[in-house]
Amino acid sequence: MNAFHGSRFRCAHAALVITLCFLALLSTATAGNPEWLSPSALIAAPDGSTLYVACYTGNRVMAVDLATRKATQLIAGLDQPTGLAISSDGKWLFVTCASVESTVCVVDLAKRKVSARLPAGHTATAPVLSPDGKILYVCNRFNDDVSAVDLATKQVRRIPVRREPVAAAITPDGKRLLVANLLHTGRADADHVAAVVSVVDTTAGRTVDDLWLPNGSGSLNDIRVSPDGKYAVVSHILSRFHLPTTQLERGWVNTDAQTVIALDRMEVLNTVLLDNVDRGAANPWGVGWSADSKSLVVALAGTHELSVTDFPALLEKLRRLGAGPNASSNAPQAYTGAASRTLADVPNDLSFLVGLRERQRLPEGDLGPRAVAVVGRQAFTANYFSDTISVFDLDKVEPKPETIPLGPKPQMTPARQGELYFNDARICFQGWQSCASCHPGGARVDGLNWDLLNDGIGNPKNNKSLLLVFKTPPAMSTGVRESAEAAVRAGIRHILFTVQPPEVAGSIDAYLKSLQPVPSPHLVKGRLSSAARRGERLFNSKEVGCAPCHPAPLFTSLGTYDVGTRGQFDGENGTFDTPTLVEIWRTAPYLHDGSAATLRDVLTESNKGDRHGKTSHLTADQINDLVEYLLSL
Repeated sequence: MNAFHGSRFRCAHAALVITLCFLALLSTATAGNPEWLSPSALIAAPDGSTLYVACYTGNRVMAVDLATRKATQLIAGLDQPTGLAISSDGKWLFVTCASVESTVCVVDLAKRKVSARLPAGHTATAPVLSPDGKILYVCNRFNDDVSAVDLATKQVRRIPVRREPVAAAITPDGKRLLVANLLHTGRADADHVAAVVSVVDTTAGRTVDDLWLPNGSGSLNDIRVSPDGKYAVVSHILSRFHLPTTQLERGWVNTDAQTVIALDRMEVLNTVLLDNVDRGAANPWGVGWSADSKSLVVALAGTHELSVTDFPALLEKLRRLGAGPNASSNAPQAYTGAASRTLADVPNDLSFLVGLRERQRLPEGDLGPRAVAVVGRQAFTANYFSDTISVFDLDKVEPKPETIPLGPKPQMTPARQGELYFNDARICFQGWQSCASCHPGGARVDGLNWDLLNDGIGNPKNNKSLLLVFKTPPAMSTGVRESAEAAVRAGIRHILFTVQPPEVAGSIDAYLKSLQPVPSPHLVKGRLSSAARRGERLFNSKEVGCAPCHPAPLFTSLGTYDVGTRGQFDGENGTFDTPTLVEIWRTAPYLHDGSAATLRDVLTESNKGDRHGKTSHLTADQINDLVEYLLSL
């Protein structure tokens, strides 16, 4: 061995020893540190004595004694609990657990143990009990449906809704279930692109209506019916995606909203912005009501605040805006778009809530409020990133909120810190948005076309998932960022409009690298179906020719090609990055301009000349098989 190679070997050996020692120390430190709990759902006992907390990454439910403010573990060993419902007698707690083969754990609160497990769909969440306590409704997020479980017979009826149902609420008479769908369904280049609230007739067991929200509405995170049964409110983002992202002032890119639904007419009354003129209210999440229906509270997860609105005053202001013969009516008019100029302008009015609402900051160190519960005149928030519960007194003009810790503070890892930054609007100019505002659901897609400044103005591109982005360079549809590292740093400068210390981007890198694919809902017990196996053979065949540009395991060649998908805003540039097909089942709409609502559209209507795979000779059944395979990746 010559001197050079010997030196190199000694350096490598020393580096290996140092690395092993570091990993051993890290392992020892981790073993002694508690894990993050990530509280994400709350519900109060009917007598108001106890608050139950679902801890998503802690895999447990905690119980908080509201008299002593002490938190104890109720039950552990649950698989990613996402939602809670409780029986009217306070004896049974229903906990949705969001695994691929999801279950609803029925907890006997007296014995503090799981007494039964009910089957549910893919990534179950938001359980809702019927008023008579006989039926449990569960949102199956990635099946795009709701399970109606008869608790006596254990029979399950599946009710299709729209896309990614994540929250639900039932009317006091039990006749209508309102379901908030996280994302819109359809093309991104349509005239109206917005997620909807699905209305389910619980007797018929089917969806009977979709309540349309203003153009650009998405990330519907929660929906709650007022205790008096007259209204429902859904929290969501209202994106101005049709504008080039040249600034953030006055909500130019994203605004944040609460939409009011009149239940007597089952109509959208109006959408009111939660932002101020010079300060955003990024990422509205949990919704709650006081028992008298007078205080409406919404958690502002991105700015770490609680919004408290005088709801009767809000209704009165909307009523006074009414134009025409209904102006003197005691009921506000429903939102009718262009039919009423004043009412239609409300979703653009950043000062509408002035004098009607207070924005209250969480205590120092309480971060990421997601769920809300109101007990008496106190509001509680579950703070995902600090493992705490914040408590607000709704009757105090200048409340000093208190903090209830759920356990010891764990050590912040780079990935966890990056997840916080990704969801944190404090690193954005005026708090208008966070990275998660455009990449909800764990850094995935909002389904919208955005006119970013990466490649000029006037050529909007469909939002891309950030899953595997560090393994599939270049970044962006046209490949203008050579790597994900470059894209993260450009995003902070040109989308959040701030300059941050290097460790912020580094932490976001760590978070994005930690993302893992979610198994497809099209798999059958974790395996390809018969149709998908037939589609796999077509995918890999020379006659179809998909595999050369989309080779496993990343299902991308990392190249850029012109496959004939150039759109009306693309000018001379028809060359686009080859995206990964992993998790393509959850990234609709498709193509760089979102012009294909489904994968069938990609393979047929958007594949003229067979430049995007040779599919024109395939039969309808073969197209179905190929689509099934792609949706299983």
